Amino acid sequence: QVQLVESGGGSVQAGGSLRLSCAASGDTFNYYCMGWFRQAPGKEREGVARISQAGAVVTYADSVKGRFTISRDNSKNTLYLQMNRLKPEDTAMYYCAAARRFSDCDLGPKRYNYWGQGTQVTVSS
Repeated sequence: QVQLVESGGGSVQAGGSLRLSCAASGDTFNYYCMGWFRQAPGKEREGVARISQAGAVVTYADSVKGRFTISRDNSKNTLYLQMNRLKPEDTAMYYCAAARRFSDCDLGPKRYNYWGQGTQVTVSS
């Protein structure tokens, strides 16, 4: 198993930037495909971005494409989400997640095996 801990959330004005981090421990980090998800109150959890084990395959939700960048540093066992030009509709709890199989690593949350506790992102207008 792997333990995941998110950090870097906070409050920012529209147009600003934040960088989220997800620190992994336990299993070897590069065994896992990783994803970022978010959930706003009263809404379903949605996929934001995913990245394959070696970082070669990256996918973004249309709502964040061109503004967010997912990356990973396997030597540091850390996943990142750089968020630029933030909008109020980006306000949500953000979670990182790990999938054992690449085939399960998409923008749907149901197939991921491990989850972090979340970090809150609030974007004001």
